[in-house]
Amino acid sequence: MYEYEFQQLRAADLIRRADHERQVREAARARRAARREAAEGSAEHESHSRRIRRPRSARTA
Repeated sequence: MYEYEFQQLRAADLIRRADHERQVREAARARRAARREAAEGSAEHESHSRRIRRPRSARTA
């Protein structure tokens, strides 16, 4: 009898953990999507800036 109850508790705990991990993944996905949308909106303004871009590597001698 105790084994059955222990198995039921364990199954319920695993379901709770899986649900929590799913919510964490969904929240992270939503944050990434929001950042991506914000970056797309600001990319238009940055592309027309007057800032001179510096070369990424130093000149060779």
